[in-house]
Amino acid sequence: MTRPDSARLRYVWFLAATAATGGLLFGFDIAIISGAGPFLKEHFHMSDWGLGSAFSALLWGCAIGSVLAGYLTDRIGRRRLLLVVAALFAFTSVQTGLAWSIRSLLLARFLGGLAVGAVSLLSPMYISEVAPPAMRGRLSALYQMSIVTGILVSYCINYGLRAAGPDNWRWMFASGVVPSALFLTLLTFAPETPRYLLMRGAREVARKILERVGVDSAERAVEEISASLAAARGGWRELLQPGIRRAVWVGFALAVLVHFSGINTVIDYAPTIFQSAGWKLDTALLSTFVVGLTNFLFTIVSFWTIDRFGRRPLYIYGSLGMATSLAVLTIAAWLNHFQGAIVLVLILAYLVCFCSCIGPVFWTLLPEIYPNRVRGTAMVVPVLTQWIANAIVVQVFPAALHRIGPTGTFGLLAVVSLAQALFTWRWVPETKQRSLEQIERFWLASSNKG
Repeated sequence: MTRPDSARLRYVWFLAATAATGGLLFGFDIAIISGAGPFLKEHFHMSDWGLGSAFSALLWGCAIGSVLAGYLTDRIGRRRLLLVVAALFAFTSVQTGLAWSIRSLLLARFLGGLAVGAVSLLSPMYISEVAPPAMRGRLSALYQMSIVTGILVSYCINYGLRAAGPDNWRWMFASGVVPSALFLTLLTFAPETPRYLLMRGAREVARKILERVGVDSAERAVEEISASLAAARGGWRELLQPGIRRAVWVGFALAVLVHFSGINTVIDYAPTIFQSAGWKLDTALLSTFVVGLTNFLFTIVSFWTIDRFGRRPLYIYGSLGMATSLAVLTIAAWLNHFQGAIVLVLILAYLVCFCSCIGPVFWTLLPEIYPNRVRGTAMVVPVLTQWIANAIVVQVFPAALHRIGPTGTFGLLAVVSLAQALFTWRWVPETKQRSLEQIERFWLASSNKG
């Protein structure tokens, strides 16, 4: 396989980086409330359940946003919908900062969730559809890199504004306008994806884009994609067909496991976890910077590993590492050593395993495993599922931490992480350096054998 020349390489990295900027906003919106949460709780006099609602309102919006995006992406296109999403990000950042009551806060968070949910489906799909097979893992990992960058940026903003007065939380939320404007600007220079263009009959435009991103034999790629698109009607009924049904099941299960193994409880509630371990709020907020920096640095590792070692091995070993870290954290809590540096070290070990293995592979696998003709529809299943799972976990975590304690809470997360490793070993195929059309043929063949 030939490598794209430097101009083509720069162009495909630009397109991937543009789509991945949606991940920056994803990470920002998910994590900005982690620092704002203690101030929101004081400002609005929230209970544990009320605080959970403030955190999870965004996630319920994400669930609906992912469904809407799945419905609209094959109708109006990936790029056009991403432009709408970028504008919605900017609007809801301002609205959340201006919230005057709990209801207005929850509504603004919910509307922001529509944008986050949509981008979680659209950005990985866009990257997957413009990336040459040999580079798709690294380029898709760029999306996860942007998510953790958004998380790190939000942690820095939270810490920097912690002493900015009683309205500091308003400025935390409103600062999301800046990355939203960047995303909107970059999208104006990006084209539609070749696969969507072929769905709309724009064959020559699609061929030129495939040539420009360095796909070997653009004409042959056009023929393969066109044949895949013409193979069936697509739509929801198609998801029940042999081969596709198995791919949908795998995506659904991975989406449940990735959140019930606890990643967003760590990202969203890091200050709460550290406070429960005996840290003061100021120190707890500072420790989130260490969490975000670890997340950022070890996600960089995935650029080197994902196309070298493959998706499946990383997912298995990463899950086992997470399970081990959580199990030790559970034992520490059981022995009454859930405190200070011990908690920080074990949380960081958990994050290293997640962000160098699980996070990048999850968002790479989802768009890879679905056939062209149903990708927009099929992506709704795991994306919607992971947002619902995320919302449930984030909603109940504060109450769980207080009622069953760290031992029961982290013990459950450890069991789910182990289940994630076993499921991947049994059901998830390797997709490294396969074209999207080759992956589609694999599912059909495995269904015929089964």
